Amino acid sequence: MTTRLGVIGHHGYDGLAEILRLLQHEAPGHGFSLRFEEVLLEEAGSNRRLSRPDEIDALIALGGDGTLLRAARFLGGARVPIFGVNLGKLGFLTACSHEEFPQAFAAFARGDYRVQERMAVDATTMTDDGTFGVKLRALNDVVVHKGGFARVLRMRVFVDDELISTFAADGLVIATPTGSTAYSLSAAGPIVVPTFDSLIVTPVAPHTLALRPTILPPGAVLRVEVDDAPEEVLVTADGQVGTALGAGQSLIVRRAEHPVLLVGFAGTSFFSRLRRKLHWGGLDERDR
Repeated sequence: MTTRLGVIGHHGYDGLAEILRLLQHEAPGHGFSLRFEEVLLEEAGSNRRLSRPDEIDALIALGGDGTLLRAARFLGGARVPIFGVNLGKLGFLTACSHEEFPQAFAAFARGDYRVQERMAVDATTMTDDGTFGVKLRALNDVVVHKGGFARVLRMRVFVDDELISTFAADGLVIATPTGSTAYSLSAAGPIVVPTFDSLIVTPVAPHTLALRPTILPPGAVLRVEVDDAPEEVLVTADGQVGTALGAGQSLIVRRAEHPVLLVGFAGTSFFSRLRRKLHWGGLDERDR
């Protein structure tokens, strides 16, 4: 039986061409048929274009965490596992490095891997009369922030229609557990194990010492209202796509119906990634 394998990638990384050649050479022998996103067709020497999630059974993302986030957005909730290959520096979400890919791909072909479900969120703009507008999907986070104005935002945040707080800040990060190690972390948010489904609400530079990041249950529905805003308030999903939040609009954020499926291999764990990638603990082995 042939397994349909999609490939997306980022041209800015060294090693992309090498992995594309390896895939073209090795995939048929493992029972894979390949489809490539349009920007990779010429480099891959293929005319089999990847257009829709229903064309594939699994997806390889060649790049960094940003490429993997883009892959998740392409799938749009389809239950297709993503095999992330890190061609850059951090690669916190990816399954293996460029150097590890030949062995990892062989293990993947044997079925020697695990699939982990990661919670995603949907964010939708809403007018005062309850009409929904632009919808965004994120694996890491949804961020409300100002445009090019050097002033703070005054916000009200509700959970299940109950007011949490009214505060002034540079912005607000609503993160998934996967996104707890991204922008939320840099804004002093907590680190949450990625399989512990929850919503993390982290204000960015709040103008009060009393306000702290808050972890909410996964079923909570958040509503964010912005008062006395500058001309443009922006909403971004995973730092890649976004929309403006206009006057009289609020933002609704809730758990997405379908999770993102990430491929992983034996020998790696969330805490080992924290130690290696984010220098968790701060001490090298030689300092002990």
